[in-house]
Amino acid sequence: MREAFASLPALLPVLRVVSGGRLAASPRTRRIAPTRLAAIVAALTLASCTVGPDFKPPQANAPAAWRDPQRGADANATAKTPPSTPAAEADPDPRWWQSFGDPTLDALIDRALADNPDLREAVVRIAQAREQVQQTAAQGLPNVRASASYEREQLGIKGLLESNGVYDDVNRLGAPDSPLNRFAPGAGAAAQRGATSALDQLTAPVNLWQAGFDASWELDLFGRVRRSVEAANAQTDVAAETQHDAQVSLEAEVAETYLQLRGAQALRAIAESLIDQQREVVELARNSARHGLESELNVERSDAQRTQTEALLPQYDQQIAQALNGLAVLVGEAPGALDAQLSPAAALPRTPPAVPVGLPSTLARRRPDIRRAEASLHAATAGVGVAVAQFYPDLSLGAQAGTRATTPGDLARWSHLFWSWGPSVSLPIFEGGALVSNLRLTKLREVEAAIDYRKTVLVALRDVENALAVYRTDQARLASLDASAAAQQRAYELARDSYRHGMVSFLDVLDAERQLNSAQRDAQQAQLQVCTDLVSLYKALGGGWSDTQRQASR
Repeated sequence: MREAFASLPALLPVLRVVSGGRLAASPRTRRIAPTRLAAIVAALTLASCTVGPDFKPPQANAPAAWRDPQRGADANATAKTPPSTPAAEADPDPRWWQSFGDPTLDALIDRALADNPDLREAVVRIAQAREQVQQTAAQGLPNVRASASYEREQLGIKGLLESNGVYDDVNRLGAPDSPLNRFAPGAGAAAQRGATSALDQLTAPVNLWQAGFDASWELDLFGRVRRSVEAANAQTDVAAETQHDAQVSLEAEVAETYLQLRGAQALRAIAESLIDQQREVVELARNSARHGLESELNVERSDAQRTQTEALLPQYDQQIAQALNGLAVLVGEAPGALDAQLSPAAALPRTPPAVPVGLPSTLARRRPDIRRAEASLHAATAGVGVAVAQFYPDLSLGAQAGTRATTPGDLARWSHLFWSWGPSVSLPIFEGGALVSNLRLTKLREVEAAIDYRKTVLVALRDVENALAVYRTDQARLASLDASAAAQQRAYELARDSYRHGMVSFLDVLDAERQLNSAQRDAQQAQLQVCTDLVSLYKALGGGWSDTQRQASR
């Protein structure tokens, strides 16, 4: 309310022009010449302003560098095989999935970006938001309509005339003692007939034809429409960033599902290789048992271990089928559409030697959820301006012109022309505190949006730091498991050869075989986890989006 009263001095010149030089209303209606109207419009245009706060992009207040790469620097320096390390000198590649070096993955993501139903829905929502901007902007433009109508109406004048004795007076005109008969015999009766005929025409139903145009224009003196358009544009940005967020999530989901597919296929291949090795061990035990060198118990133990490994195959087949179906839906196809292309097993992609992650200060420009929170704050700030503008007067210009006649043929005659025009002013005086409450509400929404922006930034920083830590530690775990799997392979081969020469028992062979099975599966699963960790890291970084790509997508 204080903002509304503070602008009254600026309105005084405008009011003086409208009132013809006097603030008080004229005691009689004054006709405003076209030149006066032009002066009024010009003065109001010059005096127009946009009330409410102007939006200023918030500061993300991000740290200068990521913490986790500093923690892992010493460990990486002493490692025999340096892991894939984050590089803050460069921003993430917008097409980060190409770092896996897998053309099949590249083609799947391109298909998903083109045909995924969820992503296409997000694009439609952007188009809807843009149309909303056009509707909002139209409120500040002149509105012109054409109209035509026909009415047949009975005004009920006959009853009014009867109530006032008009028909009695007409009947007395034809009476013998009528004064008109003094001038000429029968004059009273003739006057009575003429008056009756005139009354019948006056009280008869009327046909009214009308055609014309009417126009109105609400002058946006204090920026209510401009602030509304600003808010609508911000909501369009919200929809666009929501689509970008969906795109980043889609890219990550396709990559993760593809990696799950290749990981399940690799685990199945490992299981099949182990089954072949276990068959050799079973055959070796049976040969020894035939010569009395081994018990049937150890033969059954080795065969049971083989069947346990075979029991893993249906589990891997299930994972493969689910991954194939998931990829098909992600690219906009029915389940089974990609089976012929992806069913042949392929190796799990390897991670690149270096991963560009950029600086924390650039995260707010890449993460779509942060940009969406900023756009929401912008919309809330513009909403405050709309609420403030409701305290100020609304000035509208209206005009109407057309023709009106009782027959259609007379509509084209100039004499039947009617017109009207003039300005109107509306100023809120008392609305029960609704405007003040609405202003407070919009300001609270602005505060809420600012808090949400800060929370979104903090969550994004946490996501990246967590993803960096998980990626680093899982790589260290993978290096240990790879070394363990290699050692278990050597131990198994030594145990098998030693058993053939009678140097160890068959139980040692079975134990080495079991440990090799476990070590190889753990190493393969760790490799899959490192690959999915890299996908999660890129997703936390915002998918490598750049401002140039955002502008191209809008």
